[in-house]
Amino acid sequence: MIEEIDVLLIEDNASDAEMIIRALKKSNLVNHLLHVKDGAEAMDFLYGEGKYQGRQVKKIPRIVLIDLKMPRVHGKECLMRIKKNEKTRKIPIVVLSSSKEDADINECYDLGANGYVVKSVASDQFEKTISELGSYWLKVNEPPQ
Repeated sequence: MIEEIDVLLIEDNASDAEMIIRALKKSNLVNHLLHVKDGAEAMDFLYGEGKYQGRQVKKIPRIVLIDLKMPRVHGKECLMRIKKNEKTRKIPIVVLSSSKEDADINECYDLGANGYVVKSVASDQFEKTISELGSYWLKVNEPPQ
């Protein structure tokens, strides 16, 4: 049973997930990462439900990286649920999306996102962005206790 993780990656696109994981590991930023493919599984992990029943829910990720357009539970719905729950609202959440729409960006910040990164088409640039993002949130930032 997975208990303690640094990064919860919520991403339904396998190639995007692989690139994000590779960038974080390449930069030696994370040893404990959990990749889930949709928002429903993410909610189960965070709240100790479904296949994660019995997990110590007090152990929260240091950061959540979340895609918007996912099956079962949309990224915005996940963001809203995480930020409305007393136990999880302090978890930093960075949205990783292909959408550059002002409406999406504004809505995510209104829902409590701590950052919004547009996925770059150029894989080298995207990997560099993920590495810098991970460096800040996992090395520089002081998480809540």
